[in-house]
Amino acid sequence: MSEGLQQWCAEQLASAGQALLPLEQVAGDASFRRYFRARLEGGRSVIVMDAPPEKEDSRPFVDIAGRLSTAGIHAPQIIACDLTRGWMLLEDLGDRLYKQAFEEGDSEALMTQIFSVLERQARDVDCRGMPAYSAEKLQTELDLFPDWYLARERLAPFTDAEHFQWQELCALLLHNADEQPQVFVHRDFHSCNLMYLDGEAPGVIDFQDAVRGPITYDLMSILLDRYIAWPRSKLETWMEAFRARVAPTTSVQEWRRWCDWMGLQRNLKIIGIFARLSHRDGKNGYLGLIPRFADYVRDVVNRYPELQGYSPLLEQRL
Repeated sequence: MSEGLQQWCAEQLASAGQALLPLEQVAGDASFRRYFRARLEGGRSVIVMDAPPEKEDSRPFVDIAGRLSTAGIHAPQIIACDLTRGWMLLEDLGDRLYKQAFEEGDSEALMTQIFSVLERQARDVDCRGMPAYSAEKLQTELDLFPDWYLARERLAPFTDAEHFQWQELCALLLHNADEQPQVFVHRDFHSCNLMYLDGEAPGVIDFQDAVRGPITYDLMSILLDRYIAWPRSKLETWMEAFRARVAPTTSVQEWRRWCDWMGLQRNLKIIGIFARLSHRDGKNGYLGLIPRFADYVRDVVNRYPELQGYSPLLEQRL
């Protein structure tokens, strides 16, 4: 941590009658942001976020935190911020992730807690003025798969004929996203971005890239988690449970297709992102997660007759 940031933290806390004790770095994310925990007198703590403004725009974080809090969703309270320097003091939601809670606890009860957050996101968060999860944005994300995973990681780019097939598949996925109700979408709603708060509603973090988009996107983010694989029967049970909450007039068959195809779009994107993190940013630790997402892709492509023709296109490269 820079001396300037440490001095700023001390000044902010001093104005609240708190003295700054030694800081410790805490786990970050795939961005350029860094996080520190500041221990305070009396056993309390706060989180310090350092987001270099030339690399990270913190204004969406502030905006979305306010929208979530207004809707009754537990986003970390912003205690102080300096947007010109990318510095923030945030409420400390602790270290216990839902990833750990799932490994140790009752998955049904935990998923019910999470569904309550998802329902509020879909029903109560004001997403007016937020960026749309447009077809152009979704296509740009899909293109990460051939551009970074196939061309850079596998060294096996599409031929011209295969690229035409790829565009056909993308068109199906984009139409699937467009026909769904458009609501608040976190975009990275998984078990390491949800904080377990001892029986309270989950704390939600890492939401700065939120958009207005398809209602099934965040659902499939948590169901097809990067660290926890659930049996298909459980996935379908949870898909149906959430449909009953937010889209009871949508048929089971249509809802399941919305879910599965939305998950397919997201998982192709994620494989591309993990390859990009390795080849562009030197962050190789995500490559080991690709096989799980490749399995998700295979499962959905082989599950739907409309998609089965694209299985050879993907299977030989996954």
